Amino acid sequence: MGRDLIGYLLGLVIFIIGIPYVMYLASGSPNLAQIGLVQELILIMMAIVGISLSIWAIVYMKNVGEGNPFDAFNHEVAPRTNTLMTDGPYGICRNPMLLGVFIYHIGVLISLLSIGAVIVFVIEVIIMNLQVKKEEQRLKADFGSEYEEYVRNSNRFMPKLK
Repeated sequence: MGRDLIGYLLGLVIFIIGIPYVMYLASGSPNLAQIGLVQELILIMMAIVGISLSIWAIVYMKNVGEGNPFDAFNHEVAPRTNTLMTDGPYGICRNPMLLGVFIYHIGVLISLLSIGAVIVFVIEVIIMNLQVKKEEQRLKADFGSEYEEYVRNSNRFMPKLK
């Protein structure tokens, strides 16, 4: 359970607190009272949707995949999954945790309305794409043709239109 907890805490610190804070700093640390009511409501709504999707994916991964999400560039931070998950939140896209994080961070972008925050978000998306490509190599090695079929029938981050 110790390694599990470390992975979850790292995810919380990096994605729920850290990156939004860096976006805020990159925006020139605006006075939060200046953020409009509509922007605040959009942020709250997108945070609820995004974080809920991420939590659903984490719980699903723990229960069905019998592992954890946090792999850092082929360094196992917490025990990896033993089962390929293709349904539940993983039926939406291959990386529903990151989709949830991106939804939340887009809400942060809308609330800050700043080019600095956009730059941080673009850098995050680039880094996470690199990370995911490394994970995909491991998943292909672990699950072979079953994973290749899943890739053909799903998108990396965006829900696939049927």
